[in-house]
Amino acid sequence: MASVKDFVNFNAKQDADLLRKAMKGIGTDEDTILMLLTARSNQQRQEIKAAFKKAHGKVRTAVLSASLRPEPHSPSVPVQPVLRDGQQDLVKELKSELGGKLEDLIVALMTPPASYDANELHKAIKGAGTDDNVLIEILASRTPEQMKEIIKAYKKDHGGKLEKDIMGDTSGHYQRMLVILLQASREEGVDESKVEKDAKELFAAGEEKFGTDEDKFINILGNRSVEHLRKVFIAYKKIAGCDIEESIKDECTGNLENVLLAVDDETLIRIMVSRSEVDMVDIRTHFKRMYHQSLYTTIQDTDGDYQKALCYLCGRD
Repeated sequence: MASVKDFVNFNAKQDADLLRKAMKGIGTDEDTILMLLTARSNQQRQEIKAAFKKAHGKVRTAVLSASLRPEPHSPSVPVQPVLRDGQQDLVKELKSELGGKLEDLIVALMTPPASYDANELHKAIKGAGTDDNVLIEILASRTPEQMKEIIKAYKKDHGGKLEKDIMGDTSGHYQRMLVILLQASREEGVDESKVEKDAKELFAAGEEKFGTDEDKFINILGNRSVEHLRKVFIAYKKIAGCDIEESIKDECTGNLENVLLAVDDETLIRIMVSRSEVDMVDIRTHFKRMYHQSLYTTIQDTDGDYQKALCYLCGRD
């Protein structure tokens, strides 16, 4: 269940004007910016961005044309300003008014989901070393349709193929699991006839076997729907006498272990932005069960307007 949904009685032009007012003049009204943007869905934020550009985007600026500047030592002649239309972009305006982690969070909220994920993946691959946590977190938690959009956005924004770039930075069973997730071929719904069979095959591939059949784990966890896997995990516990997470930790190591666990698992801005419209309420429940403290309370360890924005996205427990 989502903590952020479409705002009722939404008016993009009105919101754009409120944001303009919050940023105009001396000082910035951060509270208005935070409360407004965290209470709108991403689709509504895109409409606000378009409305802002339409209402406030034409700024007539005087620019001195190089061609009109007098040559050195030439007689002084009046230089006429050249008027050009400049575009006032909402994201650029917000960046100029905010800073630090709050700026990062707000810019993330204003970015279309597929582009945001594509940018995060590109940074994870192209930086110094590979940020495997980002690869695992995003690839293991997106739906097939979302994955297809991410692949398109990656090619459009970064001019390369996501699968090729990931294969160039990874190897082994871990690479194979990521590539399967990239194929966006997860089955839909729950196949009741396969639940018990999948649970038994996972048990046979790990706890019941000397050594581990990693391929079996990869094929089942990488191709079944999340809903199906939840039922498989319940059946698995009855057969094995322990949770699937415990078995994965015992049977697998390193990044393969992390990516397999991430199928049912969920770093702060990225999670709050990408899951607030999907399953934040479920994450809050899971978080409390794991750490015996609410996510909302834990967020209090942050500070200032950044903390406020995170709390708005989280929603109260």
